Amino acid sequence: MAKGILGKKVGMTQIFATDGTLIPVTVIEVTPNVVLQKKTVETDGYQAVQLGYADMTKNINKAEKGHADKAKTNPKRFIKEIAGEEMLAFEVGQEVKANIFKEGEMVDVTGISKGKGYAGGVKRHNFHIGPKAHGSGYHRGVGSMGSIDAARVKKGKKMPGRLGGDVTTIQNLSIAKIDLEKNVVLIRGNVPGAKNSYVVVTNAVKSHDATINPEALTKAEA
Repeated sequence: MAKGILGKKVGMTQIFATDGTLIPVTVIEVTPNVVLQKKTVETDGYQAVQLGYADMTKNINKAEKGHADKAKTNPKRFIKEIAGEEMLAFEVGQEVKANIFKEGEMVDVTGISKGKGYAGGVKRHNFHIGPKAHGSGYHRGVGSMGSIDAARVKKGKKMPGRLGGDVTTIQNLSIAKIDLEKNVVLIRGNVPGAKNSYVVVTNAVKSHDATINPEALTKAEA
């Protein structure tokens, strides 16, 4: 992870290539991040830059205010560390903008997946359903819990339970367009999370060539 930026998922829209091909994109608002702290090997044992996004407006405690005052900024709602040599060029209090990326570059996007509440094994783990013939009273149950010899359910058994609400990363997404004036990045495809949820955009760790030509894209159509 060499570079990254924090943002907010606004929603999805579509853009069109010059040949008329429709490309679905996710709109991520990347208002300039502020470097709140630099971690070094001497002081912390590793190198990283702590970024802050979105000003807090209420319920600010003294610790949060004091930490932000060192960077001469307002306390932030979303704070994450980005480890990478490219980020070490930024100093405390400096802004990080979307221009650290370029159009067509491959990125990984991390967010909190949508919470779907309690779900059964079929929905949560894609279990097969039972027979649908007349007389079968077992359609979407979990089925066998394991060997009878153990006389218990082993750890890790896939069971019904809470679905979603997990930290999720989608890799190798390409940046379709960057609008510095509006502080917006358009990423091809979908990214984790609900609307207005916070995400982390970093350069792809399993880098591949860009899948689209950014010069062939026109302006976004809402």
